[in-house]
This record gives sequence, structure tokens and C-alpha cells, in this order.
Amino acid sequence: MGAQGDIKLSVSARLTFPHSAQRFFGAHDLHLEDIMATVVLSAVGSAAGGTLGGSVLGISSAAIGQAAGAVAGSLLDQQLLGSGSAVVETGKAKSLRIQTSTEGAPVPQVFGRMRVAGQVIWSTRFRERVTTRTEGGGKNTPTQRISEYSYSISFAVGICEGPIKRIGRIWADGVLLNRRSYTHRIYLGSESQRPDQKIAAVEGSANSPAYRGLAYIVFEDMPLEDFGNRIPQLNFEVIREPSTRQTGPEAGEPLPELIKAVTMSPGTGEFAFDPEPARYIFPAGGGQYANVNNSTGLPDMVAALDQMDDDLPNCSAVSLIVSWFGNDLRCGTCVVEPRVE
Repeated sequence: MGAQGDIKLSVSARLTFPHSAQRFFGAHDLHLEDIMATVVLSAVGSAAGGTLGGSVLGISSAAIGQAAGAVAGSLLDQQLLGSGSAVVETGKAKSLRIQTSTEGAPVPQVFGRMRVAGQVIWSTRFRERVTTRTEGGGKNTPTQRISEYSYSISFAVGICEGPIKRIGRIWADGVLLNRRSYTHRIYLGSESQRPDQKIAAVEGSANSPAYRGLAYIVFEDMPLEDFGNRIPQLNFEVIREPSTRQTGPEAGEPLPELIKAVTMSPGTGEFAFDPEPARYIFPAGGGQYANVNNSTGLPDMVAALDQMDDDLPNCSAVSLIVSWFGNDLRCGTCVVEPRVE
């Protein structure tokens, strides 16, 4: 600052303060990246106004200079640091990958029950969804737009040679998949199966193979957030009927069709045969299902009967095992009766 009180501001991003302003920042130079221009120019304006002295409409020159410096510094901050309105993008993927699919890989043959890894045989392009929301906008707070990205895809996975009986559990990246959370269709590999409706909608009816003789599954619009924005590595529990009986009066009939009755176990458990989910509520909070211990999310009794219907189509009778308990180790006084644990 000279004798007349004018301020010298260098062209570079370096500020040299007068002695009257050094009480705010210390006796050394500062850079714009070290302190916000709003604070700097506010202090400079206050120092300049205080040097000039006087007042306008009862407002001191120091206060007017401080306000003018704050306005100028705010405009400079918006140019250097941004006004806060730039969109913040979360979840946007730079590249998207699909599950490995090997050209010419053999089609597995399954007998009985086996875990099989699939091969992607068809897929659409990744579908990107953008959800934009705003935050802030309060006092002295600029409005911030945030865009959140999510991805989904429709695809088909070839599993094994058909026909098969059914698909049991499905694993995605080694973790059991809740099938009810995803739209999917399973084709058992018969010689009369028709093209999938999603494949036909994308490729056209004339260009949609039915993959007859191949068991496969189609996932429609599967969300990928839980799998790192990629198709997960899928494994399938495949159940295929055992071979037919070769000798005896029942030769030629599939073994599961020869079974007419079964005995159901376990015979103990308070809710073992309850067709509705039963949940224990703990005093400390939370709870646990007593009779849901399978991947379908259904009560164990219902899941077992569904599997029996699939595997034993001619079964018409089920005997329940009822456990009997004794109330004393002394034979003379022991009372034996059916109970539950």
C-alpha cells in the first residue's frame, strides 16, 4: 500500500498485503490455493476502508470495504473452485464385463444331482439408469446435483444337456442366490421347447433359437449393483432322473415313477411340520425362523413336499414319523408318549 492508500494486487496468484492487513494473515505472502479469495478480499477491503476513514450513511468505510471485498472474493471463488452446481456422479462404471463364455466348450452331461457351471449363450447390451437428486440449497449453501448410476442386463446361460428334471440351488460368485428376487425362466432342455420371449423380443422371432436339447436359464433385466456391475459367475444344482430299470417285470420304467409311498423325517421339532413360517423373537431384539432352513425361503415342510412332487410323481402316501419320549429312566415309573422337543 502506498502513501495514498491504494492497494497493489499482483497478476499472478499471489497476494501481497499492506501492513494494516497483516494483522489478519501474518507478515508473509499467501497463495490463492492456500486461502479462499472471499476471506482474503474481505480482509483487504476492510483494511482499505479503514485506511480511508469516514462513513457513508452511518456505515463505516471499513465495513463497506469488507462487504465489497467479500462479494468480489465470492465471485472469484466460484470461478476458481466452482459454484457447487457441478453434478456429482456415483456408481458410474467405466467398463462393463460379462461372465466368461468359451467358444466350443463341451455341453456337460449330468446324471443324478450335480453342481454345474454355466456358459453365457446370449445377452443384451447393458442398460444404464440414472437417478438425479439435489442436496443443499440452504443458507449460504449452493445446490448440489448428484447423479446415481445403476446397471442391469438380460442374458441366457447354457447349463447342460437336456432334458433334466429341475434346477435346485443357484450360486452367484459362490454365494447362494435368492431366485425369487430376480425375474428368470428355466428351460429343461426338451426337444419341443420354444424360444424365450425376451430373446424373441430382442432378436425377432425369425432369429431366436429355441436351444432344443439344451437346459438353460434366462435372467431378465437382472440388477448388477451387488455383483460389481458385471454378470456374476453362476453355478447351478442340476437334478436329472436316474436311468430306467433294465431288468425285471418293471423294466423300462423310470425308477422315480415306481415309488408309491415314502416316510417323512424328521420326527421331532416344535414346528417341523408347520406349513407356515414360525419365527422366534429374542428378548434382546431380532429373531430367527424355526422352520425355514432352505434356499427357497419356504417352510421346510412345504419345500420338502414340493421337491417330492417333482421327483416322485406317482407317490400317493406319506407316513409321518412321530417321536415318543419317556419322562423317567426307571422303567416302572416311566411314561412313554408322543411329544416334541
